Amino acid sequence: MYEAFYGFKEKPFSMLPDPGFLYLSKKHQAALTLLEYGLINHVGFCVISGEAGTGKTTILRALLERVGDSVTVGMITNTHQSFGGLLDWVLSVFDLHRPNLTHVEMHQIFMEYLIEQYANNHTVLLIVDEAQNMKADSLEELRMLSNVNSEKDQLMQVVLAGQPRLKDKLRLPELKQFAQRIAVDYHIDSLGLHETCGYIQHRLITAGATEDVFTPAACERIHCYSGGTPRLINLLCETVLVYGFADQRKVIDVDLVDEMVQERMKDSVVPIVNRDIVHEKNHEVSEELVRDFPWIHPEGGTEGLKPDAVEPE
Repeated sequence: MYEAFYGFKEKPFSMLPDPGFLYLSKKHQAALTLLEYGLINHVGFCVISGEAGTGKTTILRALLERVGDSVTVGMITNTHQSFGGLLDWVLSVFDLHRPNLTHVEMHQIFMEYLIEQYANNHTVLLIVDEAQNMKADSLEELRMLSNVNSEKDQLMQVVLAGQPRLKDKLRLPELKQFAQRIAVDYHIDSLGLHETCGYIQHRLITAGATEDVFTPAACERIHCYSGGTPRLINLLCETVLVYGFADQRKVIDVDLVDEMVQERMKDSVVPIVNRDIVHEKNHEVSEELVRDFPWIHPEGGTEGLKPDAVEPE
């Protein structure tokens, strides 16, 4: 719709977890590095947590692109009990499920599969996204499944990703043995202001932008509205680009961002962090933000995109 108008090759703020758009903030780089460390060192369990929309699934997709051919991956994306028990999920993602299997038969099939993979020098990696939905007994069953190992190697490695209540669940007394086996445990926080600016600019460049589109003040306002949550940043940026295209405005400034939030999202269920920020803060930004802003155009702050009013430090 607006891609050609702004010079993009594709939409920069898709809501899909596309690893090609992954912005490696310090937090996301740490999460990805720790997961890779866990896989290389054949640890049993890795846990990545974060609030909804912080980029956990994108990190998992990026990890999948980095694993070698010697790793056999199964990914569970829906752990709701209506979809069956743990072994049903596990056999399905590894294409082992058959109708009318008893629980004992399912367990035996998976054990034989792990041994077969190990004999072929393959590591089995099970990834569970949205793992906060798993019940304690399912987590304990998962621990028991992981008990199969050789004298030196772990036959199955497990990565759990979920919202903060996953960690609350793992602290339960009945999951003490599970918690003791977690070798990697990292929480992804929301992005700070400068990271939000970098995130927006990174996605624009990845989509093909060669000129600046968002002013520093617009990025700052988006950070205030979103609280630095990547999914909300995407939603706000996508919507304001549609507004800008409708008005044929090449530059997205703070006024347009405010207009979009106050009009389009006035009665929306979107969890805007501070809907009243427009009444509390003026349009001025610090010289530091303008100076450190990751401009797309080399002269973005002077001859290129004209920034909003600058507040002296």
